[in-house]
Amino acid sequence: MKALTRPAVKIGRLRASAYCIPTDFPESDGTLEWKATTLVVVEAPGADQTGIGYTYADGATARLINDMLADVVEGQDAMATSANWRAMVRAIRNLGRPGISSMAIAAADNALWDLKARILGLPLVTLLGAARDSVAVYGSGGFTSYDEDRLRKQLSGWAEKGIQRVKMKIGREPRKDPGRVAAARDAIGSTVELFVDANGAYTRKQALELANRFRDLGVSWFEEPVSSDDLDGLRLLRDRAPAGMQIAAGEYGYDLPYFERMLAAGAVDVLQADATRCAGITGFLQVAALCEARSLPLSAHCGPSMHVHPCCAARPVCHIEYFHDHVRIEHMLFDGALTPVNGRLQPNLSRPGIGIEFKHSDAERYLI
Repeated sequence: MKALTRPAVKIGRLRASAYCIPTDFPESDGTLEWKATTLVVVEAPGADQTGIGYTYADGATARLINDMLADVVEGQDAMATSANWRAMVRAIRNLGRPGISSMAIAAADNALWDLKARILGLPLVTLLGAARDSVAVYGSGGFTSYDEDRLRKQLSGWAEKGIQRVKMKIGREPRKDPGRVAAARDAIGSTVELFVDANGAYTRKQALELANRFRDLGVSWFEEPVSSDDLDGLRLLRDRAPAGMQIAAGEYGYDLPYFERMLAAGAVDVLQADATRCAGITGFLQVAALCEARSLPLSAHCGPSMHVHPCCAARPVCHIEYFHDHVRIEHMLFDGALTPVNGRLQPNLSRPGIGIEFKHSDAERYLI
């Protein structure tokens, strides 16, 4: 039998650019405040196609891509996504793997997956191999900077649109949190799941006390009740939280050992990962394999437009965070950004790759 051969499709020069987009209202959680979000976009040319990837990171991420990672993958085979990913990971050895380095790899890797699928004329989920045709979302916002009226309006708005899970931020003023959570429950009714996210703001004993108070309000998800660095504390909360309340963390993971340590500690009921942080779609699928080996659910953190295709392919995925700030930016600056139907996102199979196009002219005013 004659061996099949094909000419290599060479990757052109990656181009990264950064955009600072003001929020529509001041935002804060239990430990941080912000008034703008920086989006780093990568365009990867090859075979008359251009792949698009992005991350939410500092503008320095774009410089790292342009100054280093572009050299690493230029001229390489666009079909060899794993080899290109390994080459980028090797290249940042002396810079440190967590943080900007992994987010730079993420944006580039996402663009290279999009490019590969576009060259083949396939939606990315088809290239990856679909496990489902759509994925559930949970509406996410409810910032600690919101007054009660704004909190109620946002969360009830998602519920009215058919989203069956909503999440709010807590932890800024712990004494007020039970009242805010009660207001949220009243706004969304009794049938919609209520998630809370402390972003590591509580001590262990604060978190234990509040978990029991939140139980009576039907809270079913307690994210980062203590710092993600406190694996023993997360395990304590997982062991002692009320039945029916899942403990979740993992959004700050940049490499596989981070996730392995969290899983080995038995720290979470649901692991979170972010393809715009954990070295891209390649890294995200590696995390999914860890979850599958331990029969543990995986939830995608933020960046919904980037996560739809890999989440429909990764078997352990339970849902995607439909984060207010990122949803707003993605619909502003990307043609093809999706809107949930009956609380689920479904990839557009009529579009190749990830299915989005960057609106350069609309983004120009935010360029850093």
